Amino acid sequence: MFDNKSILITGGTGSFGKKYVKTLLERYQPARLIIYSRDELKQYEMQEEFDQPCMRYFIGDVRDKDRLKQAMRDVDFVIHAAALKQVPAAEYNPMECIKTNIHGAENVIAAAIANDVEKVIALSTDKAAAPINLYGATKLASDKLFVAANNTVGKGPTRFSVVRYGNVVGSRGSVVPLFKKKVAEGAKSIPITHPEMTRFWITLQMGVDFVLRNFERMHGGEIFIPKIPSVKIKDLAEAYAPGLPIEDIGIRPGEKLHEVMCPTDDSYHTFEFEDHYVIAPSIKFYRDDLKYDENMIGEKGELVRQGFEYQSGTNEHFLSIEDIKGFENGA
Repeated sequence: MFDNKSILITGGTGSFGKKYVKTLLERYQPARLIIYSRDELKQYEMQEEFDQPCMRYFIGDVRDKDRLKQAMRDVDFVIHAAALKQVPAAEYNPMECIKTNIHGAENVIAAAIANDVEKVIALSTDKAAAPINLYGATKLASDKLFVAANNTVGKGPTRFSVVRYGNVVGSRGSVVPLFKKKVAEGAKSIPITHPEMTRFWITLQMGVDFVLRNFERMHGGEIFIPKIPSVKIKDLAEAYAPGLPIEDIGIRPGEKLHEVMCPTDDSYHTFEFEDHYVIAPSIKFYRDDLKYDENMIGEKGELVRQGFEYQSGTNEHFLSIEDIKGFENGA
């Protein structure tokens, strides 16, 4: 699907972008792979690792609509990964988060429509479901923008979908690098925010593979959610810092005890497939022939029961401490 295609990744110098590029180059022969981001140092460092002839590096911010339009010329597929993601930082700097996560989403949509991009997938987060923090609220707004963009485009060719998943093992700013750093520094205890806290858990490769697959599955307008395991934060601490006592430092501003990916209120239009869920759009599109219980590659799903909720604390699949130790490299 991606052979001889032009693909642009916003925020492409991040953990996801690097793994996505590596995977695409290993499996396909794209015509162009465009990294769009605002950090010239990260682009320089990434260019040292990925310098294949198809690679292009664009300095630009998703807040800049004109630059996005320029970067998307003759692009077939877009992955929108750029975002301000740190929950506490968003609480203290709300307008900066809004400018990037909401206005940036508007600009990506406008640039894609202006260039007749074929398909766009925006990365979301479990924090966008029933959000209690500003980061989650901005990502919910972003999700709504990308869903509604399938109406905005009218009879144009561009289709927009969203992929939502949980915490990524080892991503920058996540808890695993923090635990590893504490152990390396000889810490006498490991800080956790709450002993009963749970999170959905996914590897970078699992996330990349899920996004790649959904370019084939998408009608446009749906939110794709993978079936993934949960972890207990105290088990994570034991897996990465065995034997060290836990220091309960309290929940940070804007944090939940458990995360949700499929809210109860969306159950009346959520479909369960073999390895994922799909939240169909609640709004009507001008195309009334779309049936979200079957995707574009023929996989069929069933409507979940009314009141269904996909939550990290009640997930059927939890990783044990031993599972956690092997999960990062084994998935």
